[in-house]
Amino acid sequence: MTPSPADLAAMGRALRLADEAAEAGEVPVGAVVLGADGAVLGEGRNRREETHDPSAHAEVVAMREAAAAIGSWNLEGCTLVVTLEPCVMCAGTLLQAHVSRLVFGAWDDKAGAAGSRYDVVRDRRLPARAEVVGGVREEETTRRLRAFFERRR
Repeated sequence: MTPSPADLAAMGRALRLADEAAEAGEVPVGAVVLGADGAVLGEGRNRREETHDPSAHAEVVAMREAAAAIGSWNLEGCTLVVTLEPCVMCAGTLLQAHVSRLVFGAWDDKAGAAGSRYDVVRDRRLPARAEVVGGVREEETTRRLRAFFERRR
């Protein structure tokens, strides 16, 4: 699948959110939820360190904001755009929210749940699935993550 112009614009915003996360000492991951019309419904960045909340991943923060914006947990027809392949928790949340599409940048060979380590979002044994577009602006997203972890070593 090919990312749409709205996907690419949202990835640009997600990258800026990832930069904000890094500046705050968080792992640089940013996420944006787009409605079916391409409008931004929610956005988020990693906030685990600042909130002391293990579930405050960028994707969950963005989906919570989108759900609040539309007044429903059901995000069917929406697209989640995120700089890093979601983990199992975030993939499960995406499925529980009925998000229709996932667009992400860097693959996560250690904990990814959208095709690299696991493929939760497309598992036919589960009652919900999402379309996946991976590797969007991959070099940019990977570069940010590597730089962040190199600085921490």
